[in-house]
Amino acid sequence: MDISNVHEINASNSRGFGIGIAINLAFILVEIGYGITSGSLSLIADAGHNLSDVLGLALSLAAFIAERSKPTSRFTYGYRSSSIFAALFNALFLVIACGAIGWEAIRRFSEPVDVPGGTIMIIAGIGIIINFATALLFKDGHEELNRHAAFLHMLLDALVSAVVVLSGFIIKMTGWHWIDPSLSLAIVVVLLWSSWSLIKRSFAMALNAVPPSIDVSAVVTRLDQLPDVINVHHVHIWPVSTSETAMTAHIVRSKIQNNDAFIGSVADIMKKEFDIGHVTLQIEHDGCDNEIIC
Repeated sequence: MDISNVHEINASNSRGFGIGIAINLAFILVEIGYGITSGSLSLIADAGHNLSDVLGLALSLAAFIAERSKPTSRFTYGYRSSSIFAALFNALFLVIACGAIGWEAIRRFSEPVDVPGGTIMIIAGIGIIINFATALLFKDGHEELNRHAAFLHMLLDALVSAVVVLSGFIIKMTGWHWIDPSLSLAIVVVLLWSSWSLIKRSFAMALNAVPPSIDVSAVVTRLDQLPDVINVHHVHIWPVSTSETAMTAHIVRSKIQNNDAFIGSVADIMKKEFDIGHVTLQIEHDGCDNEIIC
């Protein structure tokens, strides 16, 4: 990928996150206001879900900006890894929000509140449109963790809002006010289910785990297939950010000529076949007794 494409993608990310934050923040204020005045916990729960997404979008936007930061003598990769912590914090915030909403929902079963089904239907219906429109801003970013997380969150928000509309209709037609806390607990389950994968992925990235899209053994095999390569060892692959990967490796060659050209060729192969953009190699001429990864 050339540098102009990188700038284009970053600009698209910034616009998408900025628009998503503005639209959803405005709707959250409306939803919380109507949720409080009407006593609808499901509206407040939906607003809490949307608020967690706005916070996640804001953190992700800040992380995208940080990814463009220049390296320093202390932070040699700049602040690129901040996008990993943004994704992790976003996931953990969802879990905390779920706990608060679930606790209040359980309390509502013993202290039911009379809520207007019609108001719930109207506000949640607006939420479907806003959340789906916001999801479309991130539909092409599945290869990048924060952008993919934003897409999934907004789609789930639209689904949750649709369920809230249905609950409002049921309350309006039947007067079953226990539907409101029941739906809130259902929203909690959906949130926990949707955030679990994100938690695992972001936590693994924070621990410098190999990205799931990369098979280390396949990388080693590919390096072993290169001309004049005797042995490959000390292979380390880790995420620099949610969209960048780095690798170091020691390669034993039978020839000492043209090492610069060889290193350049390996870097091109790693980028093209494994999407590893930061490759550092140490060329050796004495073997490591057939060790593959030391």
